[in-house]
Amino acid sequence: MSRILIVEDDPDIAQLIAHYVQRAGHTAECLTSGSGVVPHARTTAPDLVLLDLMLPGMDGLMVGQALRAQRETAAIPIIMLTARGEEGDRIAGLELGADDYVTKPFSPGELTARIAALLRRSQRPASPVATLRYAALVIDVERHSVRLNGADVRLTAKEFLLLQYLVEHRGRVLSRDLLLTDVWGYQYTGGTRTVDVHIRRLREKLPALADSIVTVKQFGYRLEDRP
Repeated sequence: MSRILIVEDDPDIAQLIAHYVQRAGHTAECLTSGSGVVPHARTTAPDLVLLDLMLPGMDGLMVGQALRAQRETAAIPIIMLTARGEEGDRIAGLELGADDYVTKPFSPGELTARIAALLRRSQRPASPVATLRYAALVIDVERHSVRLNGADVRLTAKEFLLLQYLVEHRGRVLSRDLLLTDVWGYQYTGGTRTVDVHIRRLREKLPALADSIVTVKQFGYRLEDRP
């Protein structure tokens, strides 16, 4: 049973989401303002946050950014839930740390499927290989931690899983669709641009690996076999 934190200022929508989340076997807790999310998450450590974009006190983008900035909350999976469906808004949410994006009006079945997929990826059992190494990069699969040249690197849950997948499949050309299927774990309807956003964030956070993550034009990406 996973703990889902729902941050939604419309009580009817919050109750609807909570109903379907509980039907799916999770526990649900609701907040109506963005300003209290970070301290609440630090105290209760939810397994996933459903975060509305338009919130009083602090909007969803600012909340997502603040969650990613705190060590205690940086790895919590975030699904943005908003009435804004334009690509620019989706990209902004993903760039600030969201792992997925659902636009209102939404299908409750799709929402719970996305929750299950994201939880499955972020809480999956440890890999038979407990530690992955690539050049000066060390990935502790069991602890979901990354170190580069001995220094900790803070990644979101989705960034971590994407990096792990690239390292495990180094040398192979990986299409965007394959990455969406295997890393996101669900038929993602937000478009393959989300892969590009996450790759760009990995390059920014791991500059020593930036040149090793090769863009294959009009197809996808390849992590060089030999760093």
